[in-house]
Amino acid sequence: MAIVLHLDDLVRERGCTVQQLADAVGISRVNMSHIKTGDVRAMRFSTLEGICEYLGCQPGDIFEYVPDEGE
Repeated sequence: MAIVLHLDDLVRERGCTVQQLADAVGISRVNMSHIKTGDVRAMRFSTLEGICEYLGCQPGDIFEYVPDEGE
């Protein structure tokens, strides 16, 4: 299974920067960049909540489940 992140698209659509989002959520730009590129294995609910609040979106707008071929 694969979880696809659409955070990069949402940030671009909202016209904000990774630094602005990181500052609003209260994490470092480096950590937010890792989240944005999908280079993470876990995320705190408080971080997810902050992202959703700042971007005015739902968690389902950020994440998409795409089954592996053959599943």
